[in-house]
Amino acid sequence: MAGNEEAKQPGQPHLPDLHVRLRTELTRIDEQLRSLLAAMDRLQGLLDAVVSISREVELTDVLHRIVTTAMDLVGARYGALGVLGESGEHLEQFITAGLSEQERAALAGTGLPRGLGVLGHVIHHPEPLRVDSISAHPSSAGFPSGHPHLHTLLGVAISVRGEIYGDLYLSERRDGLPFDVHDENVVVALASAAGIAIEKVRLFERVRLGAEQFQRLLLPTLPDLRPFAAAAVYRPAAEPSQLGGDWYEAIRLADDTVAIVIGDVAGHDLEAAASMACVRNMLRALLFERSNPPGAVLAQLDRTLHAITSNPVTTTTLARIEPAGPGWRLRWSTAGHVPPLLITPGRPVEYLFAEPGVPLGVDPEQPRPDHSRFLPPDSTVVFFTDGLVEHPEHPIDESLDRLTDLATRYAALPLQEFVQALADHHPSDGHDDLAILALRTPPL
Repeated sequence: MAGNEEAKQPGQPHLPDLHVRLRTELTRIDEQLRSLLAAMDRLQGLLDAVVSISREVELTDVLHRIVTTAMDLVGARYGALGVLGESGEHLEQFITAGLSEQERAALAGTGLPRGLGVLGHVIHHPEPLRVDSISAHPSSAGFPSGHPHLHTLLGVAISVRGEIYGDLYLSERRDGLPFDVHDENVVVALASAAGIAIEKVRLFERVRLGAEQFQRLLLPTLPDLRPFAAAAVYRPAAEPSQLGGDWYEAIRLADDTVAIVIGDVAGHDLEAAASMACVRNMLRALLFERSNPPGAVLAQLDRTLHAITSNPVTTTTLARIEPAGPGWRLRWSTAGHVPPLLITPGRPVEYLFAEPGVPLGVDPEQPRPDHSRFLPPDSTVVFFTDGLVEHPEHPIDESLDRLTDLATRYAALPLQEFVQALADHHPSDGHDDLAILALRTPPL
């Protein structure tokens, strides 16, 4: 042995062996990091998916969002959600996503799946199911005519309050690989969140329906106002909310005179609805003092409300239509409300702009100006709340012009169809409830 050569110690590995072990360990760490990053991406994607689903407030939108979100999470080309009927045996609704226009056209006459085959297997066995070859599965029953030929499937049940609500189906990963356990885990987690979102929106729909029914109970059924024709419509806000404060009223007085009221109490809650009922009933009592002009009635109402209630700010228009020679005389006063719309034969549609006065509940000592306008036979006066025209992205003048165009276009319709058309095509964004009350004088 050379004197300068170090002797190899027993058990000491060769340097090349250390390099191999180090490379192996680094590769293992790199794979773990990649797996951790992929898991973090999946978790972030799942969190984003849950947030996006929870933002929806309509059941149809929630169901469709569940399908498309699940497809995005696992990279699936096709997705569907089958909603079970009351028996829990058959599908009563089937939401699909990913089909091309040609594929949808080919399936146009097929109808709902009957819950047979592999879909039926998931219905009757609600455990998660991953299938690499649908045709080879024991429950496979083939595809209907025109259906895309699918190979892979991931099926997961969605439960709501402990009961199976439906099943989520995904097929054909875009990378061509079969669904794996990671796909299954993320879709199972999504299905849990989806069940909560479905229950939330169903509860919200029940609350909203109850609120809308209560609101409608507070509004009157229009009485027989002959010789006038009258029609009204109320629409709740498009965005789910609590109760609204819009209301209208029509009362037949003596000598072919009619009183018309429309108003809007600030707020969208039970307090607004209660205040609306209070204002409406109090104004009803004051209206039978026929000798008082509308401005005096509103002034008395404002003073009374100020003395005995703490009602929120309210805008309203009070009008009286009475015989006047060959036609009719409209007398009105407004408390901060949008102006009525007037349609007279042979003349352009116009707004009855006049000094509005301040809303009720602001200053009961402020004067209440009265206004007057002659109405020829077959004239239509349209009273409405600001929910018909308000849009945050458009100036109010632009919305009023659009309403004028609508009124011109539909003026020849029967009165009930006319107000329905205005409500259907309104220029607002639907964030507020709306009410319309139209009255038409008799023809000559």
